[in-house]
Amino acid sequence: MPDTHAAGVRARVSDAEWQARLDCAAVYRLLAIYGMSDLVYNHVTLRIPGRIPGDGERLLINPFGWLYEEITASSLITIDLDGAVLLNPHPDVGINPAGYVIHSAIHAVRPDAACVIHTHSRAGMAVSAMRCGLLPLTQTAMRCMPIATHDYEGPAVDLDERSRLQRDLADRRFMVLRNHGLLVTGPSAAEAFNGMYWLEMACRAQVDAMAARAELTMPDARTVDHAVHQYQPGTRRPFGVLEWPAMLRLLDRRDPGWRD
Repeated sequence: MPDTHAAGVRARVSDAEWQARLDCAAVYRLLAIYGMSDLVYNHVTLRIPGRIPGDGERLLINPFGWLYEEITASSLITIDLDGAVLLNPHPDVGINPAGYVIHSAIHAVRPDAACVIHTHSRAGMAVSAMRCGLLPLTQTAMRCMPIATHDYEGPAVDLDERSRLQRDLADRRFMVLRNHGLLVTGPSAAEAFNGMYWLEMACRAQVDAMAARAELTMPDARTVDHAVHQYQPGTRRPFGVLEWPAMLRLLDRRDPGWRD
């Protein structure tokens, strides 16, 4: 595993930032376990609660060049919305500009989006290339609706794309980046991971069902609307919170080093 150069990070940050670092590192490790990582690419960002006077919003992001399974709480880099690095435990490694462009766009206009996850999974890319987009073929897919779409503009390194990302996502939590991948937001790391897990499973199920070349059944619009309502955060419960302790126990059994 890479040398973190991170001795003393815990002593240099607030309790709130350390907890955010733990939560963000857990999401990275879980995405790797569930097959949603893409070598050293893609990103999870998490807003650090509270503002330091003069600093404004602070986000955690991964060091560019590390595998998701290598991320630890102390290895994450703290940046602001302008992409300026505020704390880098390993200054020989930077951040991926594409992560900054996509994630800063969402964090800047969505105070409810504490955590933003972007993936290039095989199933997610496949659905992103389908003109039909994500279909309400499964209950799991309906959990992710209504879902936004954003047309492909090339690698996300142009700052002017941020306004169009903001426009297309609007107030939704799930988005398909056409010919690209998936994006999910959440009010916490726990809820964002749960949302991405469901969206990924919905995409895998759709790809499998369509590949089987069997006749597909599609619920009627009234049933879909009812199901979508049942899965809204305010209808029953905020999905992801109940599941989160079990996810952390899974990580601890496999390798508690993510907490370092």
